[in-house]
Amino acid sequence: MGLLDDMADDIAQLALADEAKTGDDKIVDEIAAILGTSSQTLEEAYKTAIRVRRAEKRARALLADRARKRKAAEPKADG
Repeated sequence: MGLLDDMADDIAQLALADEAKTGDDKIVDEIAAILGTSSQTLEEAYKTAIRVRRAEKRARALLADRARKRKAAEPKADG
């Protein structure tokens, strides 16, 4: 990734971690607003990083859930 994407992704990770710890989902929007006052380009890269990371989290959760269900449905071997 380039400098812009690296910075945006780093900030996105920090914001998402803060959101997870505090439960305050407004932090993501507050950071976007701060970035947008100085750099619309960085703001858009940040928003993209947020969307990508949230989508990745949902996809991984779905895959993990499917794996758990498959494992639970497998016949147990007698010991």
